[in-house]
Amino acid sequence: MPDIMNTMDIAFPHLGIYLRDVPKTIMLGNFPIAWYGVILAVSMLLGIFFATYIARKTGQDPDIYWDLSIWLLLFSIIGARLYYVCFFWDAYKNDPIQILNLRGGGLAIYGAVIGGLLTVIVYARLRKKRVTELLDTVVFGLVLGQITGRWANFMNREVFGGYTDSLLAMRIPIEMVRERDISASLASHIVEGTNYIQVHPTFLYESLWNIGLLLLMLLVLKRRRFRGQITLLYLGGYGLGRGWIEYIRTDQLYFAGTRIPVNMVLGFSLFVVCGIWYQLAGRRMK
Repeated sequence: MPDIMNTMDIAFPHLGIYLRDVPKTIMLGNFPIAWYGVILAVSMLLGIFFATYIARKTGQDPDIYWDLSIWLLLFSIIGARLYYVCFFWDAYKNDPIQILNLRGGGLAIYGAVIGGLLTVIVYARLRKKRVTELLDTVVFGLVLGQITGRWANFMNREVFGGYTDSLLAMRIPIEMVRERDISASLASHIVEGTNYIQVHPTFLYESLWNIGLLLLMLLVLKRRRFRGQITLLYLGGYGLGRGWIEYIRTDQLYFAGTRIPVNMVLGFSLFVVCGIWYQLAGRRMK
């Protein structure tokens, strides 16, 4: 592997993978389109199609989920943005108009999950549907969307962890990374005479974790004992994965006035609460 990387290159040295000229945008005529937005849009569509597939498999009307998806996309994006801004307020307090600048980045998945959950609850009440049945279907689309959507972070050279020399270690040129994402510990591992950082690809960890979670959800669906079981499995399973992955990320959101990562606390808390709830609900069914 070269000591000096070209600006747009990405490498996985221990896997023998060196990707040259990985673009952040594609051009349609003279109009640039960010790969980040393209991948997120594709992940949303995949999520909707998968949720309707699960609906058919479980004897539901897929049209309900096409109708619901419009509101889910809207309020999930709003929730993702508000969550990020709330816990990163210092970046916006002097120029609040930037809150509307989604092109500048700043969407938090837990905000999207909260916005989505509230949307499903309201929709279920208005349409007189079982909220647990809707949620058990929607979370399949959500987890598939997360699996694919995390690769938008790969194209953006973001959502990575601290230094590692493990098998999956990833190298990115320093100039392609936001300065605030390079922690002091990570900076101390930059080798003199090189122009890259070597990091944990936490976007990849989360994508792989969610693949395993999705397979488990599909397995449990065939033997589902109570409504809401898949939702609890998703929230607890994702919470556990996000908790340990968040611990090694360098772009954490913190509780105001502390160095306590919000998403790590929320992830582990969801794992504990949903795990207890899952066990209690299972015993009640017996």
